[in-house]
Amino acid sequence: MGQEPDPQKMPLELSDFPAEIQVAFFLFGFLEDLWEGTSGTYMGKVWTQMEYLFKLYEIDEPKVTAYFMKLIEGTVVSYRGEQQTNKRKAAERSASGGKNFTHNVKG
Repeated sequence: MGQEPDPQKMPLELSDFPAEIQVAFFLFGFLEDLWEGTSGTYMGKVWTQMEYLFKLYEIDEPKVTAYFMKLIEGTVVSYRGEQQTNKRKAAERSASGGKNFTHNVKG
């Protein structure tokens, strides 16, 4: 494929990836985000426009591009889920004053 990324150069830049993955990132950015209304949880992308985008940008290998887009989505969903969990835990800690109390009760 392409040249190996330099391990000293982190984080990677978009230009470090092969063209197919760059296209997947490009198209992924056009898809609308889907959020669960009650909890505000990020659910991923709305994929209804994918076929239109493939035609518009004349994508030669839509299956390959869709595969990379789904990998990107999985990573983004996991990352945002971790962020939401960390925020929830931080809010719980601050609500309890950041202290854990234990009581020894003998009866």
